[in-house]
Amino acid sequence: MAQLELLQGGCLCGAIRYQVNGLPFDADHCHCSQCRKSAGAVMMSWMDFCYEQVEWLQGQVTEFASSKDIRRVFCQHCGCSLTYRHLDYP
Repeated sequence: MAQLELLQGGCLCGAIRYQVNGLPFDADHCHCSQCRKSAGAVMMSWMDFCYEQVEWLQGQVTEFASSKDIRRVFCQHCGCSLTYRHLDYP
């Protein structure tokens, strides 16, 4: 059985803080045009967690609907990308 992990992080300017309870169930790299534009790079990488594992500790995040089923969360102060969420897969 995997040991429970508590991971913490935040945005570039420090306005947003979060914690994630538990280990990710997957990790991904995406090369689609929206992820490339969002990252300003040739790909975007992330770890996958269940919605219930994420707790926002500080600050107010901004959510952007980058397509019909995709929501991207970022810091409204520094623009740091924080999450990617597909509405069909919480």
